[in-house]
Amino acid sequence: MELLDISLVNWSRGQFALTAMYHWLFVPLTLGVGVIMAIMETIYYKTGKEEWKKITKFWMTLFGVNFACGVATGIILEFQFGTNWSNYSWFVGDIFGAPLAIEGMLAFFLEATFISIMFFGWNKVSKGFHLTSTWLLVLGATFSALWILVANAWMQYPVGMEFNPDTARNEMIDFWAILSSPVAMNKFLHTVFSGWIMGALFVVGVSAWFVLKKRDMNFALKSLKIGAIFGVVATILIIATGDGSAYHVAQKQPMKLAAMEGLYEGKEGANIVAMGLLNPDKEYDNEEETFLVKMDVPVPKLLSLLGYRKADAFVPGIKDIIDGYTLSDGTVVPSFEDKQASGRVAIQAFNDYRVAKAAGNDSLAAVHRITLNENYANFGYGYLEHPSELIPNVALVFYSFHFMVALGILFLVLFAALWFFQWKGKLDKVPWLLWIAIFTIPLGYLAGELGWVVSEVGRQPWVIQDIMPTKIAVSSVSVQSVKITFFLFLTLFSALLVAEIKVMIKQIKKGVE
Repeated sequence: MELLDISLVNWSRGQFALTAMYHWLFVPLTLGVGVIMAIMETIYYKTGKEEWKKITKFWMTLFGVNFACGVATGIILEFQFGTNWSNYSWFVGDIFGAPLAIEGMLAFFLEATFISIMFFGWNKVSKGFHLTSTWLLVLGATFSALWILVANAWMQYPVGMEFNPDTARNEMIDFWAILSSPVAMNKFLHTVFSGWIMGALFVVGVSAWFVLKKRDMNFALKSLKIGAIFGVVATILIIATGDGSAYHVAQKQPMKLAAMEGLYEGKEGANIVAMGLLNPDKEYDNEEETFLVKMDVPVPKLLSLLGYRKADAFVPGIKDIIDGYTLSDGTVVPSFEDKQASGRVAIQAFNDYRVAKAAGNDSLAAVHRITLNENYANFGYGYLEHPSELIPNVALVFYSFHFMVALGILFLVLFAALWFFQWKGKLDKVPWLLWIAIFTIPLGYLAGELGWVVSEVGRQPWVIQDIMPTKIAVSSVSVQSVKITFFLFLTLFSALLVAEIKVMIKQIKKGVE
């Protein structure tokens, strides 16, 4: 079968990744700082103390700068579904477009309505109405994340749909199945909590700078306390949703889990790799090298427990997923070759259905449709040529996952230490801890980006799990045009990021007015 130029696929993926990663530099801070400033304004509302109003307005200014940049990159990101991924948009636009449309109507409405009141309504509306506006703006930003993540989760676990061979499109048949998908809900919560952590890191880092400079100490100590407590809570919550993520990945995307843990051959009572180094010589068809993880520090049976809720459960590895395997209850999981054959039967049945329909032979078309429906779960496998295509970039996923987890542990320790020393009134005794808080801010961004690398690179080669490979989802555009726009976006987004950082630093140095 004829496929598009792979360089077009790679450049289109690169451009989308570029836009998404820049966009994610702004979104988590919006989600995290938004909640923190709303908490601070709530304290102002309850106490009536002007100091809390000043503290709230300081963080609100930084929030506003970041919010504007996030909107700009988000709009470009959504346009790329039409410009670079038109085959994908045609194939599933009836489903994927619905959450994005709801985001525009509901979330953007809340944000656009209440942001002006929040910034300019301090002396024009009552304290209660202003506080409500702040919380509704934060709610709007969170709703915006909800609908985008519902759409993304559906790509990783497609439910609530039915393929219509007459239009060659997937159509929504159960909106609530898509919205209430356990993958969607867990992904939403996990992502939002990661934003909360980023907001907490930003607040404690900036506050630590003021403490070191001995400027606006009342503001700095109060902000640091709220940021640290909020950070501890957010980190505990993200650990809980991380457990849920591991479970759902094991159930729905076992190849991603195998890449995350560098698991080549499956086993019962599988260990989790706390730390490890991959064997660069190990490939699927290289039987001379036995292990994918060459050096590791294992935690016994934890992978089985996290993925299947049983300490002795079988966890399939990369080789098992490609060759097929049988579970202890007798369930047979087909091999790549079996799924590939089934997918090609589905593709052929779809083509035969269209031919029969065009010839007016409805009875023959009905037979082909039955065959299509029986094999549609493996439709995407029909476009894959070799088992190695089923394996994502294991090294990138493995190291991204483990660095992300390590950073999460670091953040929890940092928040707890800052909270403890602030409570004891001894922050001045640990200037090294304050410097760590400042330099940990970039690590918060890194952890968020690594999470998306695990999520998106780990599900390759699929743009829609098992249904549509990434390589057939791109638009029929020239590689040159994608390259040009890639570097245009790189220049634009970099300039936007530099401008935001300069404005942020200027506002921070200005201090609390």
